[in-house]
Amino acid sequence: MTPALPASAFRPAGTSIPRHPEWDAMAKRAPQLTASMGRYLNQIGTVQRPTSVQAAENALRTLNRFLTERAPEVVSLIEISRDLFEDFTCWLAEQKGTSGKLSVSSRRQRIGMLRMFFERIIEWDWPDAPARNPVFYGDLPLRPEPLPKFLPDPDAAKLMAAARADTDPRRRLVVEMLSRTGLRAGELCDLAADAVVRIGEGHWLRVPLGKLRNDRYIPLHPELVSMLEEWSATNIEHIREHRRLMTDHRGPIDRHMVGRIVKRVARAAGIGHVHPHQLRHTLATQAINRGMRLEAIAALLGHSSMEMTLIYAKITNRTVADEYEAVSERIDALYGTQPVLPADIETLAMTKLRRESYARMLGNGLCTRPIELECRMESACETCTYFRTTVEFRPTLRRQRDHALEHGQMDRAELFEGLLRKVGGESS
Repeated sequence: MTPALPASAFRPAGTSIPRHPEWDAMAKRAPQLTASMGRYLNQIGTVQRPTSVQAAENALRTLNRFLTERAPEVVSLIEISRDLFEDFTCWLAEQKGTSGKLSVSSRRQRIGMLRMFFERIIEWDWPDAPARNPVFYGDLPLRPEPLPKFLPDPDAAKLMAAARADTDPRRRLVVEMLSRTGLRAGELCDLAADAVVRIGEGHWLRVPLGKLRNDRYIPLHPELVSMLEEWSATNIEHIREHRRLMTDHRGPIDRHMVGRIVKRVARAAGIGHVHPHQLRHTLATQAINRGMRLEAIAALLGHSSMEMTLIYAKITNRTVADEYEAVSERIDALYGTQPVLPADIETLAMTKLRRESYARMLGNGLCTRPIELECRMESACETCTYFRTTVEFRPTLRRQRDHALEHGQMDRAELFEGLLRKVGGESS
């Protein structure tokens, strides 16, 4: 039989998970069952992240609550049968969540955690483990697949303007960081004091292991670099004390604070409620709308598979784009700033992300010609009767005109000069 465990069993070593008061009442009703659950939490707490242990604790506590209400005679894990668990899934579907009934995602997570719990204790040969896993894979509710909620360009511009007008540097930095890097709220909070690294002439943001356990680097926009330099200089003592980049005299920020900051700035912008994760979706949507390849977006956001990135292809009509520099320029035009290209000394993965400029999207494939090489078909599209351009392409048209002038290609230069006049670009 599993011996009773002290209260510390529900507060795994190395984590900050608090002991929930429900466990005391449960321990009085079924001490052996409750102790086994505590032993399990303590065990997985040595190898899993605190958020995963917290999710397991919540699932086990929910199961124990069901047993207390519907089957108080069950005092050991070995007594939990398949029939009993089927009753639990029906009971769980009727429980309340933050708004109405418990969401499908919440039910799926808790049932999945319980399935793994039973699978492990059976494999570990615990004496009170049931003979077979009472939780089947088919018990998991179908995962909802809603399209990501993102901000349309006008709302994104209003949000950025409101952030820049805010008097609190912390609120300004939080919104800029989320909007420009695609960081998750938790990743932003966990940035180390030395997260900003300089490589060559540019700056990159080193993002720690996230929920997918993937360390990655994100190229930093020059405006963000300036903001971070000012932030670090002002809060250097607090940053060193807490070993976190996003901290000031008020202490480190957490995900709840990030949510409140974004909500407040969105309210000031007059665009309604905005969640921090919407800014991540917004950056991905802006990038794909402006021609950035899905592989590069996956690298930027730290997706472990293309399936996670392909969802953005469902919510946008992709447009033809020249290069990643043009992507930056057109987003900058939306926010009213000018871009600077990242450093030329990076790791292989970072170089691949930066060199989006070398793959031009065509109607039926990609042109991989390096931009410095000549091409006699360079201006074929611009002379087509179906070709259309607008003011947002003005920076690209200027570069193409200047490139033609530098190489003595006067016909091409005149072509792009005419296009610039059409969209209102200045002539030279």
